[in-house]
Amino acid sequence: MQLSVDYPDRPLDRLTSAFRIFTAIPIVILIGFLGSNGSYTWSHGAHASSSGGGAALGLLVAAPAAMILFRQKYPRWWFDWNVNLLAFSNRVGAYCFLLTDVYPATDEDQSVHLTVPYPDVQNDLNRWLPLVKWALAIPHYIVLFFLGVGAVVAAIIAWFAILFTGRFPRGLFDYMVGVGRWTDRVSAYAFMLTTDEYPPFRLSP
Repeated sequence: MQLSVDYPDRPLDRLTSAFRIFTAIPIVILIGFLGSNGSYTWSHGAHASSSGGGAALGLLVAAPAAMILFRQKYPRWWFDWNVNLLAFSNRVGAYCFLLTDVYPATDEDQSVHLTVPYPDVQNDLNRWLPLVKWALAIPHYIVLFFLGVGAVVAAIIAWFAILFTGRFPRGLFDYMVGVGRWTDRVSAYAFMLTTDEYPPFRLSP
């Protein structure tokens, strides 16, 4: 799983940044409806909750887990739904947390790029691991909780920086993207079930 966000090497819109909590309301409501069925993903736009424990954004978990366990299959449409929902949540998060001032699209990558390889279930996935992956990832949940708190603090600092300078400090930007990348990896492993490779404990690609 790979996640990258283009750094906005230009002055950001100070007005929309100042009132981002209000301008983001429509798209947050939309993703809330999409997530009404519930499951774990990181939602870069809900860093405070997602990095610390997950956000209910509608990833299909139980059905793919059952298919992997009993049929050793991962239907492509379930995979595509999960990946597209995760990508959309990443775009919403990038906007909510000021990483971009471009309003999130429902069907375009924009400045947020997510790649999740489609698994060869019979050769790449252990059929029994879906039963325990959520538990194996517990150390990550703990670390991500503290990283998520740091991301919220970083967003607040960045908000003031944008208001005064029009720029998002590069160090804070890289940190927040790294937290999102880490959380996406945990989601791909433990909940999307697209890989058996244990997520690394790192922010970097």
